[in-house]
Amino acid sequence: MSPRTKTHASRKPGTLLIRGGHLIDPAAKVDAPMDILLRDGRVAEVGKPNTIRATGETLDALGLVVAPGFIDLHVHLREPGQAYKETIASGTAAAAAGGFTSVCAMPNTVPINDSAETTAWMLAPQRGGTVNVFPVAAVTLGSRGAQLTDFLALRGAGAVAFSDDGKPVQDDTVMRAALRLAAELDMPVIQHAEDPRRTSGCSMHEGPTSFRLGLHGMTAAAEADMVTRDIDLAREETARYHVAHLSTADALTAVRRGRRAGVRVTCEVTPHHFTLIDENVGDYDTRCKMNPPLRSAADREALVAGIADGTVDAIATDHAPHALHEKQVEFERAAFGIIGLETALPLAITRLHRLNRIPLTRIVELFSPGPAAIVGLASRGSLQPGYFADLTVFDPRKRWTYEVNQSRSAARNSPFDGWQLTGKVVATIVGGHIVHSER
Repeated sequence: MSPRTKTHASRKPGTLLIRGGHLIDPAAKVDAPMDILLRDGRVAEVGKPNTIRATGETLDALGLVVAPGFIDLHVHLREPGQAYKETIASGTAAAAAGGFTSVCAMPNTVPINDSAETTAWMLAPQRGGTVNVFPVAAVTLGSRGAQLTDFLALRGAGAVAFSDDGKPVQDDTVMRAALRLAAELDMPVIQHAEDPRRTSGCSMHEGPTSFRLGLHGMTAAAEADMVTRDIDLAREETARYHVAHLSTADALTAVRRGRRAGVRVTCEVTPHHFTLIDENVGDYDTRCKMNPPLRSAADREALVAGIADGTVDAIATDHAPHALHEKQVEFERAAFGIIGLETALPLAITRLHRLNRIPLTRIVELFSPGPAAIVGLASRGSLQPGYFADLTVFDPRKRWTYEVNQSRSAARNSPFDGWQLTGKVVATIVGGHIVHSER
């Protein structure tokens, strides 16, 4: 088994029949009641209710949605080097509780994941991962924006993409070289789209709320202009370019324009950006401090429209755990980021499905086949026979209250504590094994 797949506890796969559920598999164009048989870590058979005959373990999914395992393109697991915030074990446990069977781990660890050795360390069984971990390696050494990392060696060690997340690749020449090299390997470059020359010292979105609070604000143009530049470079290099946590209407417009020009550009949006706005910062609530920041109501509605019309390719959490002391300080001194693995699906159902009438099929597409295609995860993102037995089972009607103190994550920095939500993960299955169950 390659380093790319050996990321959760090693157990011999058996047989599991998921019976009575409603299968939503956008890649296979299935939206109907189906039973699914899993055998030896793969999907063995998909059939109409009560047509599959098998012995072994059975999971009753009556009244539940069964979907291809969710994939989070943007997670900070903090190891190596920052285990006081999160560990691979605790972060992947939270992922399983949120219905994610695979997570893409960003490279801004200590040290930066800029070497094959660090990538291999993250994938070692000793890390105790519950779900599949797919490392995203740094574009430049130390994420300093100057010298490219060894893309070929990093891919060989298990990296699925390249990013200097948190430190955007600012130099045109370096970014062009990164796109060219990644294109040769048919891998994406993921950009945290921000011009740091225009956001230095800023702690939230520039607008009436930042003015009222007396805080320096980040302009929407600092994101959109970087996306525009990168799309121009990606066009020149015929490269795969992915915009991380896109947050503004103008950046979304740039993505649409790039697609019309034939550029291979994709983008992700976070649940907190399609749910909250800059006004939620209120009176310096550090739980709402993130980068990119919460934007205007108009930006939020543009993101929802982009999700509905197909411009947005994936929902990603940007799960960013921090210790309490890093958040319980003055707003301008507080760390950027929130946790989000366990609230992603319920926020999508509550905000997108119930409020904006976006079909569940589209939501599943954004959580599974969309992300799988972006980073090239073969035999994932669908439940066709022969695909990996990674599944998410959820109740789209379940109403519940999120309590951050019950989170599987080691961190507690969430603005959604106490929120009434709809939609709950019931079971998460990785490689044919149930790794999380609410029953």
